[in-house]
Amino acid sequence: MHRKIALKDPHLEARIYNARTVTAITLVLLFIAVILARYYTLQITEFETYSTRSERNRVQLQPLPPKRGLIYDRNGILLADNRPSFILSVVRERVEDLDATLEELAGLVPISDSDLERFHKRVGRSRPYEAVPLRFRLTEDERARLAVNRHRMPGVVVDAQLLRHYPHGQLFSHALGYVGRINEREARELDETDYRGTFHVGKVGVEKYYEDTLHGSVGYQNVETNAHGRVLRVLERYAPVPGSDLTLHLDYHVQKAATEALGEQRGAVVAIDPASGGILALVSTPGFDTNLFVNGISTTDYSALRDSPDVPLFNRAVQGSYPPGSTIKPFMGMAGLASGLVTPETTVPDPGWYRLPGSSRRYRDWTWSTRRAGHAPQVDLKMAIAESCDVYFYDLARRLTIDRMHEFLAPYGFGARTGVDTTNERSGVLPSSAWKRAAMAQPWYPGETISAGIGQGYMLATPMQLAAATGTLASRGQRYTPRLLRAVDGEELPPQALQPVSAPEADWAAVFDGMREVVHGERGTANYLSEDIAYEMAGKTGTAQVIGIAQGEDYNEEEVAERHRHHGLFIAFAPLQAPSIAVAIIVENGGGSSAAAPIARAVIDTWLQGGAG
Repeated sequence: MHRKIALKDPHLEARIYNARTVTAITLVLLFIAVILARYYTLQITEFETYSTRSERNRVQLQPLPPKRGLIYDRNGILLADNRPSFILSVVRERVEDLDATLEELAGLVPISDSDLERFHKRVGRSRPYEAVPLRFRLTEDERARLAVNRHRMPGVVVDAQLLRHYPHGQLFSHALGYVGRINEREARELDETDYRGTFHVGKVGVEKYYEDTLHGSVGYQNVETNAHGRVLRVLERYAPVPGSDLTLHLDYHVQKAATEALGEQRGAVVAIDPASGGILALVSTPGFDTNLFVNGISTTDYSALRDSPDVPLFNRAVQGSYPPGSTIKPFMGMAGLASGLVTPETTVPDPGWYRLPGSSRRYRDWTWSTRRAGHAPQVDLKMAIAESCDVYFYDLARRLTIDRMHEFLAPYGFGARTGVDTTNERSGVLPSSAWKRAAMAQPWYPGETISAGIGQGYMLATPMQLAAATGTLASRGQRYTPRLLRAVDGEELPPQALQPVSAPEADWAAVFDGMREVVHGERGTANYLSEDIAYEMAGKTGTAQVIGIAQGEDYNEEEVAERHRHHGLFIAFAPLQAPSIAVAIIVENGGGSSAAAPIARAVIDTWLQGGAG
C-alpha cells in the first residue's frame, strides 16, 4: 500500500499570512487611532481643563490680608496696636489624611477641642487650596518642633501675621471694644472677597463701629509652589491696602485719672468737650482685659467674666440706665424759667415736705431725715440748686405737668440715643402720659410727676446722656453729637452740630449761679470740692434710690445690703466762664453723691492741668 503525501500549498500560506498581516496592521492602526484620539482630547479638547489643574498644583493665588489701622488717643498715645504672631494652618487639598495629620500635629503642639471645632467649621467654608488656621500665637519652641517635622507633613503651613494687641489692657476696654475671631454668622454677613485671609473682625465698641475704616482692602499674590506646598517664588503681587489709622478725642491721662478715681467701685465716667462733643474719657468699671478676646477667650476666663455679679462686660457708660436723681434739677430749672412759671427770685415755702392739693401724702425733702425741717422758710432757684431742695422742684414739676416736662427736657437729649459712635447705646426713658399709655396701658398719676421732678420714678438716663446734656448746658445751648473719633489718617473731622437749645442769657446765668454754689457756696452740697481749687466749677449732686422707702420710714445705709444702697451721681463743667470739659459720673450703690463728686474733681483737675492736648 502506498500512503498519500501532503504537498505544500504556497497559495494557502500566502492567504493566511496576508490575513494576519492585515489584522496586525488594523490593530496597530486602531491603537494609533485611539492614542491620537486621546492625544487630541488631552491637547485640544480638554487642554484648558488639564492646564488649569496643572497650574493649580504649581501656582497658587494667595490672599494678602491688609494691616488693620492703628488707634491713638488725642495726644498720639497708641491705644490699639498690631503685633506679629505665627499661625499654624493646613491646606486641606495637600493633605492625604486630614485626621492623621491633625493627630500628628496635636502631638507636636497643644491643640484644644475648641481649636479643632473652629478649624473644621472653617474648612467647610474655605476655598480650594486656601490655608485654614488651626492654632494662633505659636511659641518659639512650638515653631521649632513644627519646622523639624514639616518635611513629613505636606500641606502644613506656619505663617506670620499681624494680630491686634491692646497695650493698656482694660483701661480702654469699653471705649475701644475689641476684635475677635470671625464666627459663622459673621462669615455669612461679611464680604467674602474682602475678608479672605482675615480671621478677625471688630466685635464691639470703636473696633466694630469703624470696622470698614480700620479693616482696609485685601491684596493677592500668585506664587509657585512645590509638591509640599512650599513657596518657591512669587510670580505676581497685588499689595493690600492697609486700614486707616484713627485718632480719638479720648485723653489717656484723663481716662486713667477717671479709672483710678473710681477704683474698685462699680460705675461710669463720661467726660466731654462742650465745644465739639468730643469724648475725653469713657470709663465703665469694672473693665476687662480686651486681649483675652482677640484669639478666642478660654471657657474659664469667659465664665469668670460672664458670671461675675459685677458684670464687667456691661458698658455702664452707654448701656446703664439709671434714675438721674437730683442731677436733673438744673435742667428742670431751665424748664421752669423757659415756661415762665418761675423767675430767679421766685420762692417756695419749704417745711421739709410737700403735699399735692387735696392729698394727705407727704413727699419728703432729703433734709427731713436729718433735720426734721426744710432748707429755709422760703427757697429760691439758686438755693434750690445749691442745696438740692426737693420741695422746690416738687412744686415746679406739679405746675409744669409731666407732658410739659417732656417737652422742655427732650431738647437736651433725654429719652433718646445720643448717636455716639460706639455700639449698644440705650435711649433711657423720658416719661410722658403718652409714653405710659403706650408702654403700660395705664394713665399718668399726679404723684408720678412729683417723682419725675427730682429725677426718680420712671425717668432713666445713661451717663452718656447726662454728659451730653451737661455739655449742652455748659455751652449755653449749643448741642453736638458726642464723638469718640477725632481724625482719620490725621485728617480732622468737623463737629456734628445739632439743633441748639435757645434761652435768654439771664436764664443760663441763673442756673449757672446755682450750680456754682453747689461747689463754692457755704451750704453747697459738694462744697468740699472747692478746697485748694484753682478754678471755678459748676456742679450738681444727685442720689438715686435703688429700693423704695415706705412713707414715714428713714433710710439707714448701714442696715441696707450693699447692692441695695443708693447710687451716687454728679455732673459738672469747668472752668465756669469758658467751659472746656463737662463730666457725668455714676457710682452704683455708692450711698450718695459724695462717692461721685470727688471723681469729677480728679478728672477735671487732670484735664485742666495738662490733659487738654
